Amino acid sequence: GAYLMASGTAAQVQGGSRLPAGGWLAIAVADRPAGSPSARVLRAVAIDEATARRAGGPLLDGREEVGWSTRQREVTARRVETLGAVELAAAPLTAPDPALVREALLTGLEREGVGALLSWPPAAAGLRERLAFLHRTLGGVWPDVSDAALLTSAEQWLEPELSRARRRADLERIDTAAALQRLLPWASGQAGRLEELAPERITVPSGSRIRVDYSGDRPVLAVKLQELFGWDAAPALADGRAPLTVHLLSPAGRPAAVTGDLAAFWREGYRAVRADLRGRYPRHPWPEDPTTAEPTRRANPRK
Repeated sequence: GAYLMASGTAAQVQGGSRLPAGGWLAIAVADRPAGSPSARVLRAVAIDEATARRAGGPLLDGREEVGWSTRQREVTARRVETLGAVELAAAPLTAPDPALVREALLTGLEREGVGALLSWPPAAAGLRERLAFLHRTLGGVWPDVSDAALLTSAEQWLEPELSRARRRADLERIDTAAALQRLLPWASGQAGRLEELAPERITVPSGSRIRVDYSGDRPVLAVKLQELFGWDAAPALADGRAPLTVHLLSPAGRPAAVTGDLAAFWREGYRAVRADLRGRYPRHPWPEDPTTAEPTRRANPRK
């Protein structure tokens, strides 16, 4: 007994009615009690669709609908024919208006989030973390790359890929590392200082180039302890405003100590670490004075 009126209001045929179930009704009298979710059909007659189309001629409409389906997590495009709020027919739209598709994709990014619809391989995620660090530490010309900010500036950093995209899979194929480059402060000339202010890797005394982790509140350099012999201070980043936190690792790559002051660690903390680990890793050097020892990434040769 449930119907949808051309106005968009739900309607209910009362129990005991002799009207046939389903099909079309021409309603003469209906009311809607206070608080009721639907109208009550009091007087009506059953008609066929052809009659409904003639009677509701001014309400007939055909249009293209392009939007984002949260359920399907995809752009949907179809040609629909309606009589007011009643959908008569629908068919897939093979060549929707690109401008409408673009708007649908922007809606998808807003609903799902840039982290869900775009791909973030290590290179892109790393660049985003470095930019977030510079925005947090230096501010100024360094862009905000939070989800909300990236969504607000999507038309800036995702073009022209966004205008060429037709479906969710096209968003997933966007090279986000290259796209983020568009947000760098090129106009001020500061973009060229990215590697200086927030280097992707730092060369340690052993010669290894170690990746800096910018995912936390402070940049972290995780490196095996023996590779830092002779190094009394790790470089500070962002024009000296952000000291590196150094995670000193055992030969097996497990955390042995954490410090923001290497010189103090060599003086005060190294002796306890040496006593704890040299028995477990006898093939690795554990000099009494690490400040003058030769840094190495290798174990001692077997005798």
